[in-house]
Amino acid sequence: MNIINNWIYTAIAAGVVSIAAALSLYFWVMKQEPGTERAQEVASWIKAGANAYLVKLYRSLGILALVIGLIIAIIFSIQPETAGAGIVTLYFRKGITMSLCFIFGAFSSAIAGYLGMRVAVEANVRTATAANFSLSKAFKLSFNAGAVLGLAMVGMAIIGMSAILLWTGTPEAVLGFSFGASILALLAKAGGGIYTKTADIAADLVGKIEVGIPEDDPRNPAVVADNVGDNVGDVAGMGADIFDSYVASAVAVMVLGASIGFTQAEQLKYTVVPLVLCMLGIVASLIGISLVRVKEGQKPGPALNRGTIITTIIFAIFLFVFVRFWDVNPGVFWAGLTGLIAGVVIGITSDYFTNDQFKPVQETARVSSSGSAINIITGYSYGLISIVPSVIGIAAATLISFYASEHFGLSGVYGIGISAVGMLSISGMIVSADAYGPIVDNARGIAEMAGMDHEVIVRADELDAAGNTAKAITKGFSIGAAALTVIALFAAYAEVIADSGVMIAISLKEPLVVAGVFLGAMTPPLFSALLMLAVTENAFGMIEETRRQFREEPGILAGTHTPDYARLVSLASEGALTSLATPAFLAVGLPLLVGFVLGPNALGGFLGGAIFVGVIFALLMSNAGGLWDNAKKYIETGKFGGPGSDAHKAAVVGDTVGDPFKDTAGPSINTLITVMSLVSSLFAPLIAAFHLFG
Repeated sequence: MNIINNWIYTAIAAGVVSIAAALSLYFWVMKQEPGTERAQEVASWIKAGANAYLVKLYRSLGILALVIGLIIAIIFSIQPETAGAGIVTLYFRKGITMSLCFIFGAFSSAIAGYLGMRVAVEANVRTATAANFSLSKAFKLSFNAGAVLGLAMVGMAIIGMSAILLWTGTPEAVLGFSFGASILALLAKAGGGIYTKTADIAADLVGKIEVGIPEDDPRNPAVVADNVGDNVGDVAGMGADIFDSYVASAVAVMVLGASIGFTQAEQLKYTVVPLVLCMLGIVASLIGISLVRVKEGQKPGPALNRGTIITTIIFAIFLFVFVRFWDVNPGVFWAGLTGLIAGVVIGITSDYFTNDQFKPVQETARVSSSGSAINIITGYSYGLISIVPSVIGIAAATLISFYASEHFGLSGVYGIGISAVGMLSISGMIVSADAYGPIVDNARGIAEMAGMDHEVIVRADELDAAGNTAKAITKGFSIGAAALTVIALFAAYAEVIADSGVMIAISLKEPLVVAGVFLGAMTPPLFSALLMLAVTENAFGMIEETRRQFREEPGILAGTHTPDYARLVSLASEGALTSLATPAFLAVGLPLLVGFVLGPNALGGFLGGAIFVGVIFALLMSNAGGLWDNAKKYIETGKFGGPGSDAHKAAVVGDTVGDPFKDTAGPSINTLITVMSLVSSLFAPLIAAFHLFG
């Protein structure tokens, strides 16, 4: 027991070191030159808009978290006694504990996202200023700023999970922590995605196509809202999203580890193993982050990929040493290694289909000269093809981790969960590369709006292209990990149902199970449609407002009158926040409705349908969207007629279609299926009791 506690304390220490490193990088970023007065003025608009939106979002989510926390406190204080003919016993301490864990999870996720956004809005102008001197200096600044989010996120997560396990002694409470993180992540990511793409579409369609002014031109009234969206969607939202996946993968394994049939001492050991893997991943990420460098004349993309590969190798070595010298079943090593390799495969796939050095992006750019329809068909088709290697990687990881674990006498499903933890263990590095993307995107916008030299904008464009690819790789990583995580959560759900006295039997011969599968398969497409319709509806209002300002104030296009940026920021905020109610119900209410009305078996089928369709949709949308974006940027480098050409106009339309694909619906689906799986596992005892006594 002392050894187990020592590992937990060591994990907490690793989390503290990670947060300390994040704060150190934050203060280093703040010491860098903020640039000219004009650049700082532009950056202040973006900062004010991002802060205003997050205050509104977190105020709303805070109230929601308290309400759900109260419901959890009531529900978990009431426990039917299956052996007592329906007698109900009150456990107030358990209810309060679960409620506090839920609220703590939501709070931790919010803090991690806010820290990332805070450094992003300070780093964007400093990156633009650094680009005046060299690409390598600008890269170092923007990547280090991204690392603040990566390191803060994993630090908060491992401290939270470890502290709750020490406090309560049960992984069920950590499940409540994970549920809190997931609820906030879903709404933060979906809301931020709606915001950022609403503004992006309005800015592109009116500015680039209708008026013919460059991207990030200060005369465009929607341009500030567009840059604000990069921070609230791609930094704060994505930070909360990865925090959710990271915690959910670990807690799924903890729940399984506590019930895989060994002695009590071994159960404790295998409950703590995922925390140790997260700790080793933090150390590997710290080393990997410190080795990411770009020399003058080199491209930033390969440097980001090298950092990921180095971190992966270091973690694999740490994992081997841990398993070898702490008497852990070798199946843990092979399952974790399998997850790492699968993550790299998915990342390479995303890189191939979204990088302008390869055929899919170049071919989509080439055919754009034939019109937007051909651009969209080509990009969508490559997006469909991109599913294949990723799904094969996920399937292979599932099979190898399962049978390797079984071969060494360890639960196969536990091995699948370890595979997900292995894939997400290096999240510190992965999120650092992801957060780098919106920072350099904003830097490019500030450079143009502040009237910096053309050479600066060219450097910023090069940084931005690598950022788009990095974001696509991260989304692929996150989706793959979510697929493995929810398989483990599915097993955890079945375990909790069985412990509650209901034998679960999911068979396609059972009509209730088939109905559940169809309802689950329906949910990710419906969820995606609701988010994208919210984007188009809100974008319509912003487009009309942008046109109105151009029409009623000719001085805007002449450059003699400043647009009303605040009005567009306000429209984007209001539209995003009012669009979240129905998606939230789908994630939380629908699985509970299926479970209580159709039963535990139908809910199992529901989760299966949602998982398989959700993974397919998420991969398609993320990769196709990234491909369309970089095809547009490839043309803007001068290929196939360059900016203003027919090919460019068609590519802008394709990019506009891809925006809600890659930044709104796609990355939100993996959070959706995680939330639904957590809801099912958390409320499984109540669902089982309802059907036992019903």
